[in-house]
Amino acid sequence: MKINDRVALVTGAGSGIGAAVSLELAKRGARTVVLVDRRDQVYELADSINSEVGRQVAEVKVGDTTNDTFRTQVYEDVMERHGVVSICVPAAGITRDALAVKLDKQTGRAEPYSVKSFREVTEVNLIAPIYWAIEMVAKLAENRWRQGLKQWQPEEEVQGTIMFIGSVSSQGNKGQISYAATKAGLEGAAATLTKEAMYYGVRCGIIHPGFTDTPMLRSLGEDYIAKYVLPYTQLRRLIRPDEIADAICFMISNSAVSGQLWADAGWHPQA
Repeated sequence: MKINDRVALVTGAGSGIGAAVSLELAKRGARTVVLVDRRDQVYELADSINSEVGRQVAEVKVGDTTNDTFRTQVYEDVMERHGVVSICVPAAGITRDALAVKLDKQTGRAEPYSVKSFREVTEVNLIAPIYWAIEMVAKLAENRWRQGLKQWQPEEEVQGTIMFIGSVSSQGNKGQISYAATKAGLEGAAATLTKEAMYYGVRCGIIHPGFTDTPMLRSLGEDYIAKYVLPYTQLRRLIRPDEIADAICFMISNSAVSGQLWADAGWHPQA
């Protein structure tokens, strides 16, 4: 599927992988790239993208990606102004790392992982991305109905592509019970949407990045990275966000590529 002249939407676009893929989509000729983020700093990124590509391509929507009303309003506004969104990269994510069970060696009391934190991570990392993707499929389905089109046929061009952001942590990573569970959950969502959304001509895939040099990863601390990340990575360095963005755009562009792509720099979890 060609990226050129498409309307794309990226959540979590203010930094990290979301920012990198927003820029890459603009460079590859997307007509509009909608940058969705909860932070106002995303406006600076939009200005930077527009300046770099030499045209007004980046458009900002600030709000909470877990809010259903906000999501619906974004899609309706974008459709009215630019047409149907046909590329969706729901990249917004958070981490609330802690052991599943932590034993106090002084008192002998075991403290389970916070249910509140688990629910928070699930809302942002699992439920929200799935529904941003579903919303795009719904809008494309309605658009086909208005044109009198039924089931997508192979002689048509692909109508749209969804790219979920998974993680190597979905294989299991100490201290990431909630993060790992949500990223593994996206695998099931991608596999299901792959079977369902193709009825309307929409492809769905998921990329599993290794440890990427983003603000979220850096928040874990340099000691954590030096001790638990780099020794288990074949490249002995963090992945650059632009490397992941390039891989995402490859999956969007090459319609023969489906399912999962592991971009892990040779990382393997410790026992």
